[in-house]
Amino acid sequence: MPSTELSRSYEIAAAPADVAAHLSEPQNYIGLSPLLVDVRDVRREADVTRYVAVERFRFLGLVRHDNVIQVSLRTDEGRLPDEATVSGEVTSPGGVRMDYRFAVQARGDSGSLVVDTLRLHAPFGLLRFAAGKAGAVQEERGRVLARRLGGGS
Repeated sequence: MPSTELSRSYEIAAAPADVAAHLSEPQNYIGLSPLLVDVRDVRREADVTRYVAVERFRFLGLVRHDNVIQVSLRTDEGRLPDEATVSGEVTSPGGVRMDYRFAVQARGDSGSLVVDTLRLHAPFGLLRFAAGKAGAVQEERGRVLARRLGGGS
């Protein structure tokens, strides 16, 4: 199955613990990803949180498609206050799979550098579409995190 990796970095005016805490809550992904419109069926287990999320796509501005995805989320705060990692997997209909990782590192006195890495796996013909959507989400996510946690605009 074809795959690709996307990575973006952004600075947030918040401590790594605050960034990791925000990224560890499934409900916070609504709006953090412009496609995500619902999070439900959250199940917290010993070291992983599993949930169902709904991504809403519009094709040609007219046709709406709600894509129901299965998500897992893990948080490693073992190196706080300087570093934390939030990672997991997404399983989407149509054979699209994504591994994601947010590496959060202290930057200065009260800021963080977030390295947002996605590894996409998709059947031939879907990878380009999935990578385009994922890249747009990544780009927006940095701006939204900055607004939510750092008071940026």
